[in-house]
Amino acid sequence: MRILLTNDDGVGAPGIAALARALSEEHEVVVAAPAVEQSGMAHAMTVHRDIEVRAVQDFGVEGVEAWGIDGTPTDCVKVYLEAMAAREQWPELLISGVNKGANLGTDVLYSGTVGGALEGYMHGIPAVALSLDLHSSLAFDEAAAMFAEKLTWLCEQGGDYFLFNVNFPKRLRQNPPEFVWASLGHRDYKNAFERIERDGNLYYHIGGEPYDWDCDEHSDIRLAGEGFVTLTPLTADMTDISALRARGVSSRFSGRLAE
Repeated sequence: MRILLTNDDGVGAPGIAALARALSEEHEVVVAAPAVEQSGMAHAMTVHRDIEVRAVQDFGVEGVEAWGIDGTPTDCVKVYLEAMAAREQWPELLISGVNKGANLGTDVLYSGTVGGALEGYMHGIPAVALSLDLHSSLAFDEAAAMFAEKLTWLCEQGGDYFLFNVNFPKRLRQNPPEFVWASLGHRDYKNAFERIERDGNLYYHIGGEPYDWDCDEHSDIRLAGEGFVTLTPLTADMTDISALRARGVSSRFSGRLAE
């Protein structure tokens, strides 16, 4: 299978190299990832400057072609698919990760890891965002190997077209790991802004800690905390179907929203 890897930690990050090593044993792997870290960029796209693309000669995984692209994860996927790869050579699967840090609950709205996967999905390519808890007892190579072993099953679950968000926890409940279906939990952040005055200018540095609320037994946050590998199907369609139905529209393809 042809697989395109991207991430938001940068092309030199250990997570994407671990994933390339694990997958390249049985699959044709290409890497198109940001030249520098692009965490928290969500689905942002560069529109007002040129995007530099460089072949990475020292990626370190034999047989894997790697490109460092001076843009966001979305840029990397768009540039590779629309400008660099012939249509007949498009990947059959896109994987974004392995991210350094979990992407649980509402993190998916901010995550560049999820943003990269979403761009592949929007091109009609099945896609997975893959993350490892920042304080996990697992190494990147271990998580990548476990994921690679589960890949065939994962693709069978998704069928021809899917967007999955997968998170490895701090500690596994059991080994081999148990993958479970989960909904997105509710995660917010107690933001802390550090005020900085430097050279006559004012800056703020954002930090803070996550806090989780109203996370039921089926949520990814609860299940990851219990040691499961969580698997959440996502969609790019932001239509509020219930609001349409309340206005007499049975689906987004039927009825008129306004006269």
